[in-house]
Amino acid sequence: MPARSPVVEPAVPADVLPYGPCLSQALDPLHRLFDVVNRWFALPVLRAGLGPLFSTPLTGSLMVLRTTGRKSGLPREAPLGYLIREGSVYICAGFGRRTAWYRNLTADPRVEVILPTLAFSGVAETVTDSAEWDRVFPAYVQALALVGRLTLGDLGTGDPERLEAIRESLPLVRIRPTGVATGPADPGGGLWVVIQGIGLVILARLLLRGVRRLRAGWRS
Repeated sequence: MPARSPVVEPAVPADVLPYGPCLSQALDPLHRLFDVVNRWFALPVLRAGLGPLFSTPLTGSLMVLRTTGRKSGLPREAPLGYLIREGSVYICAGFGRRTAWYRNLTADPRVEVILPTLAFSGVAETVTDSAEWDRVFPAYVQALALVGRLTLGDLGTGDPERLEAIRESLPLVRIRPTGVATGPADPGGGLWVVIQGIGLVILARLLLRGVRRLRAGWRS
């Protein structure tokens, strides 16, 4: 069993996040909104293997993170923006250390990742090396596209104190691949439902067209 990921206690309170005043006041409503959107749209779409259809330079790309519930022991899933760099996948707890999936992986770092094109199992670790953080985090924000720019802005012009606040309050997590996981198109995945659904729609349209032609022929 892999060693438990180290957890670094923040120098600022866990509920103080480095966003602007307006966004900070809206975090709780946004959290509830994201829960609804993730449950009823993002997760079903990504589970079905349709992630590539919703990945653009404007919106960024989404993956599914599977953790084990720290209390229930049951699988938990979360759709997240991500960056691939240096052979690992990087994600960030945008709601700080209270983020549910982050608390899960600090209890059990064994996770599964479903990217738009592949799936793998891995071990999650909080990035504690400042050089690695400085190298990866700005690229991660860029990978989030519009969301990254609206929430964190241009880190290249950020002052050192703000960067330190971001580093301490928004954990950056590195996931190192260790094996293969089940993706949407693999046995047990759900992509077949989408493919069969599209096939049935096409078949229904062809049958309807044929019926219309037969009716037209009978009338003539």
